Amino acid sequence: MTTTLSPPEHRALLPKVSYSNKVVIVSVLAIAVMSTARLIADNDNLTSSGTFGVALRAGVPIALAGFAGLFAERSGTVNIGLEGMMIMGTIMAGWWGWYYGPWMALVGAVLGGISMGLLHAMATVTFGVNHVVSGIAINLLAPGIARFMANNLFTGQPGGSVTNSPGNKRPIGEFTMPFLSGGDLFGWQTPDILGWIEEKGWFVLSDIAGVLKGLTTGLSWDIVLSLVIFALSGYVLWHTPFGLRLRSAGERPSAADSLGVNVYRIRYAGMVISGALAGFGGGVLELFTNRYQENSVAGRGFLGLATLIFGNWRPAGIVAGAGLFGYFQGITLRTNPNVLVLALILAFAIALALVAVWAALTDRRAILIASAIFSVLAFVVYSFSDKPSNQFVYISPYLVTLIAVSITSNHLRPPAAAGIPWRKGQQL
Repeated sequence: MTTTLSPPEHRALLPKVSYSNKVVIVSVLAIAVMSTARLIADNDNLTSSGTFGVALRAGVPIALAGFAGLFAERSGTVNIGLEGMMIMGTIMAGWWGWYYGPWMALVGAVLGGISMGLLHAMATVTFGVNHVVSGIAINLLAPGIARFMANNLFTGQPGGSVTNSPGNKRPIGEFTMPFLSGGDLFGWQTPDILGWIEEKGWFVLSDIAGVLKGLTTGLSWDIVLSLVIFALSGYVLWHTPFGLRLRSAGERPSAADSLGVNVYRIRYAGMVISGALAGFGGGVLELFTNRYQENSVAGRGFLGLATLIFGNWRPAGIVAGAGLFGYFQGITLRTNPNVLVLALILAFAIALALVAVWAALTDRRAILIASAIFSVLAFVVYSFSDKPSNQFVYISPYLVTLIAVSITSNHLRPPAAAGIPWRKGQQL
């Protein structure tokens, strides 16, 4: 006699996997997929250290904007004004970098972001203005302030104009990891172990080496500092009393208030940190171009907001989302990005085929049908396309953003009180 298993029983046949193990499994599978696509497409740039180095530089400002949104929304304030805060960071960094050098450029960027953060906090926390309206106002106000400042500070100066500042006094300097990536150690050129493994072209191993070398080679000090900020932010939010108070203000402000937490002060603190991080992201962009340039933010504040949603308001998710979006932005800066995007379409097809297999094993028919159809379509596009058009290449980061946020939208859990005005004594 045959027994038919219902879908829940069928899924129960698969072993239960913890969240941390899932992350490891997905990471290993992603590298294996990219490695397979690299070998089939014969395109080493897909996982080369150069590609991941550019992706890191492109992803860090997006991640900083995402962390800025995290501190704001975990404290209960929706921060749509990330773009405007980054713009204020770029103009202040351009001004102070020209006068005082790169480190003071970062300080100026932080102060520029904080000024907008305090304005947003005053509007939303003190006066109860709708958070979205206040954020949009900041996004409209900041470019006008930046242009006014540029006109008064840079016009008529050597190399300056209303749209850009003179160059910074000096570069900020770089760091390469000794032994792993061949960095200097007290004047001695150490071996480049990761570079040697990457050149071998081995399956998976060379790809891992390429990723690690890209993340440890020629890092400017502002990028190193940003990576420290990411780790520190996660620790502060989840392992300190301040982080607990900040998260409680965004979840149940009335409960936090009943325990003696000053919700107004905490939300102001959250917005100051949010503005500082967004401004710092603008400073990182300014140091990359070595001067303030109008429109250099180019939507990265909104991409940071997308990483916040994609990452489900968690630090690890924000870093993963920024890495994904940064990678797709980075490939547009590489040589022959059309060929590289074609190889990525192949990787996408392979990944969807694996998703179809997983869906078949777990009896998820809708996912099975959708992933199988799109996998076949991606294989067809790869097989019959010479190279994608330039328009498709340059919209690919935004297309990936849209797809990623759409996929994760059903599993999101934002802070319960984010964006809801609160007054002392109110039950919320």
